[in-house]
Order: sequence, then structure tokens, then C-alpha cells
Amino acid sequence: MPSVYLETYGCQMNLADSELIVGQLARAGYDRVPDPAAADVILINTCAIREHAEERVLGRVGDLARHKLRRPHVQIGLAGCMAQHMRDRLLGEASQLDFVVGPDSYRRLPVLLAGGDPFVDVRLERDETYADLSPLREDGVRAWITVMRGCDKFCTFCIVPYVRGRERSLAADAVIAQVEAAANAGYREVVFLGQTVNAYRDRDVDFGRLLRRAAGVDGIARIRFTSPHPSDMSEPVIEALATGGKICPQLHLPLQSGSDRVLARMERGYGVDDYLTLVERLRAAVPGIALSSDIIVGFPGESDDDLEATLELMRAVRFDNAFMFKYSRREHTKAAKWEETVSEDEKGRRLQAVIALQERVAAEINAALVGQEVEVLVEGPARRRAAWLAGKTPQFKTTVFPDQGAAPGELVHVRVTETTAHTLVASG
Repeated sequence: MPSVYLETYGCQMNLADSELIVGQLARAGYDRVPDPAAADVILINTCAIREHAEERVLGRVGDLARHKLRRPHVQIGLAGCMAQHMRDRLLGEASQLDFVVGPDSYRRLPVLLAGGDPFVDVRLERDETYADLSPLREDGVRAWITVMRGCDKFCTFCIVPYVRGRERSLAADAVIAQVEAAANAGYREVVFLGQTVNAYRDRDVDFGRLLRRAAGVDGIARIRFTSPHPSDMSEPVIEALATGGKICPQLHLPLQSGSDRVLARMERGYGVDDYLTLVERLRAAVPGIALSSDIIVGFPGESDDDLEATLELMRAVRFDNAFMFKYSRREHTKAAKWEETVSEDEKGRRLQAVIALQERVAAEINAALVGQEVEVLVEGPARRRAAWLAGKTPQFKTTVFPDQGAAPGELVHVRVTETTAHTLVASG
């Protein structure tokens, strides 16, 4: 059997795509191996959201190229968003590459590889959803299910619509079939994925209705989704969060900036008051909901006052968690044509201010849980404590506790004894 080695960089969408790729190659007779030294095909599934990620991947390609020295037949390739973004430059800048395949070309990958010649296949397909292809998932308790692909928002800083194409939703019946397959395979939690996942629609099935249908599948204990767009957070979705039972009280709600002026330049489609009103609606409907977010600092034109507005909004909302980044210029986006007005040093200073605030708030939120009992979906051994287990609460908080025989996939109740900004420590 030919063999493939696969590395994945980026978000949950990339993880789900990697499972799709492995499934497609397995049906063509490929065996996945854990060591690139044993592989006939070495594939890196990539992210293009930030420049640093691309630099890291190019360095990794150079490192993996050593496997071609003794085995010249080995094919090395890039898949995913970076492949789509840098398609015109990759084969020139990374001469070790044999092929480049975009996010809508995975169906054709086995045939293209069989040809043996270098190739670039980055055609975006308006209707490709891979709804008829089954992923080959890794062992665990959580299954990723991509319910829609692409994005129609065209925020001025974001490359996603250019590398993943326009929005298209999987048929609702195909989504539910994947949920049922995951349950039958022993997965206890499913996570619905999409760049703007709450914009999902299949005829009369909107995202709220899809969540309710999924909640009716036996064997699934929890349902999550990411990443919704604030402008598409409809009343049916909020109602599903409030009354759906299995739908977890946790939401990633990307903000990007707390300044109306910056949000307008980003073309996010909402203002600060809109966002705060949405947060109020969510917390009223789902008491105890955990909110996380994305924050960008150093966007072109961002002033000290804009940064302070972001910090002020963070103080008001009090996110449980946040992913915080320096602005990274992306080719083809509208903002790429604008002058960068914030130096790298200043971006770093602003990022540290945002991180320091978020760490303090997260630590305070978690500290308030000491003494409370929480439900944990067991995932497996804790990384840093021997004879301890780790898992997630419904609010997606990592929790570690002494191993008393619970198996992965079980729901257990433990009492929080101490906390950090990122972890709950509990007793059995």
C-alpha cells in the first residue's frame, strides 16, 4: 500500500479537512503513517490567516525535503488555505514541493497523485461541500463536522473568502447523517464548523433548526459550534442555545476591535452597541454562558484611543477566553492596500496590554468557580499530572482531576478546588 504522512496547521476547519483528506486517500488505498520517513506522500495542510504561519510552514517544507534525498520517489505537497493564497509563488519559492492543492480539490487528490507529475490544483468550486465523502477521524471524544464552507463577509483584513470561496451549506440530512455516524463510532461531542457557521441554511433549515435536529441524535451528549458571526446571531440560534439541552452554554463570538471607527474600517457589519446588546441577549437567555472572542491590535489607522476602546469593551464583557493577535497584512484583501500606521514594536506593546487584561479577567472568572461542582466530559490523561485525568466542562473549560477510573467519553461530576486563568483543578 502507498502511504501518506499528514501534518495540520491552523484552525478546526483545517483539522476537519485533514480528516476528509485522509478518508479520501484511504479509500484510494493509502495507509496513514506517523513518521514522514516511512511515507510515499508527505502532505502539509495549511493556514493562511497570518504571515507567521506561512513562514513556519515554508520552513517545515524545507525540513521535510530531506526525505527525498534517499527516496526520490517521495511526493511532498501543500494543501489548504496557504496553497490557495500563495499558488502563484509556491513552486518557485519552495522548489522541494511536488504539488499544491487547494481547499476545493481534495476529491481529485488520489487521481492527481497517481499521475506522478508535479501539479497545481487550486480551482475554487462554487458547489463543492464534500457532503458525500466520509472523514477518517482520529480517536477521541470530539468529532468535527463542517456544515458550511466559504465566507461572504469580505472583512477588509481577512483572506478567507479569497482562499475558501463563497458560502455554501451542506444539506441538512447529510449533516445529521454525519452526527449519527459520529455517535455510532463512539464520539460523545460534535462541533459544527464554518467560517460563518450561523449563516447556515439548507432550504427551510436555518442554523437554529439544524442544532435542534442534531440534539435529537441519541448517543451525542454535547453540541458546540464555531465560529459564528455576530451579525448572523439570530433569535432561533439563541433560542436553541437556551433550550436545546445538549447545546453547550459556550460561544466563541469574534469581536476584532472595541472601536466603532476600526470596526467600520474592518467592514464587520456591526458596531460596539450592537455587540454589547447581543451579549446582553445571550446572557439573559443562557445564564452562565461562557464567551470567548478574537481580538486584533495594530490594524491600519488604529489609534491609542481605539486601543483603549477595545480594552474598555473587554472590561465590560469579561470574556472567559480570547485569541489575541497582531494585525498581519494579507495580500488580496482591501486593507493590504492601506498604509500600516502602527509599528511592529507598538503592535507588540498593544498586544501585551490586551493579553494582560484578558489573563486577569479569565483568572477572576475561574476563581469564582472554586467550591462549585462541574460536569466534565473525560478526554483522557492530564498532560502534566501523573494519575490525573483531563476533560472539558460544558463551558469548554479545561479541568483536571484525580484518576478514579473514569473512561474517555464518560461524564463525571467533580468539585473545583483551585484555578488558573486557563485550567480548573478539581477533586473527584
